[in-house]
Amino acid sequence: MLDIKIGGVPEHFNYPWYITLKDKQYAAQDINLRWKDFPGGTGAMCKALRNGEIDIAIVLTEGIIKDIIDGNPSKITQTFVDSPLIWGIHVAANSTFDSIDSLEGATVAISRYGSGSHLMAIVNAQNRGWDIHAMKFKVVGDLQGGISALENGTADYFMWEHFTTKPLVDNGTFRRVGDCLTPWPCFVIAIRDEVLENYPEAIVGILDTINNCTKNFKTISGIDVTLAERYEQKIEDIQRWLSLTEWNKGEPITEEEILSFQNKLIALNVISERVAPEKLIRNMYIC
Repeated sequence: MLDIKIGGVPEHFNYPWYITLKDKQYAAQDINLRWKDFPGGTGAMCKALRNGEIDIAIVLTEGIIKDIIDGNPSKITQTFVDSPLIWGIHVAANSTFDSIDSLEGATVAISRYGSGSHLMAIVNAQNRGWDIHAMKFKVVGDLQGGISALENGTADYFMWEHFTTKPLVDNGTFRRVGDCLTPWPCFVIAIRDEVLENYPEAIVGILDTINNCTKNFKTISGIDVTLAERYEQKIEDIQRWLSLTEWNKGEPITEEEILSFQNKLIALNVISERVAPEKLIRNMYIC
């Protein structure tokens, strides 16, 4: 049996992977697919891909594009979630900051450099015309680190996925002053080059399996109740999230799309230049 290691954030976006693993759909293909949670997010997954700790990552588009350009020996095989990610912009409940504009020049908590929380803070600043070179960052590791940083005042605001942090807004840990949407599909599937070269048939089987699950994910009976219970969310929040989220059905990323994503990242000063699409994507010709 082939051992393949996969990682992703422990959030509702990745529940389709849980379903297919629980049903032993990969074992039926003689693949031992082992999942690892990465609460630290994209930066931690990029590092894990680089050092071979995982073979596949369900990772934020902006983070993996930047990291592959910076030398990560991996390729994007397809988009996983087509819809944009909604980043909540949070301050401590007792903070004096009362709007997004009031945060100009404030210190932003990020999980790590190169992570989604780091890059999207830059996107938000650029969108609002702030001087991104004057931005101040505090590395906090993960969501719990962000909570601590806002509570003890070592950072002023923290950006994380809107619905994941909704319970923290509801219970008064955070106060949300606004949202910022990614200007691209939010999650992609990235795989180490070595694995793509050595086990292409297994990778196609894995991708086909997860795409078949996500095609019908929203129609699973009681899925809103299941997700609300598992992720400790209000049912109405999960229902809204489901209405806003669209998974990819297996269509490969085109060269035009990957060039467009890079153009946007260049405009935001996240990357300095475009690279050829074949340096970033490897389409597996799946249905």
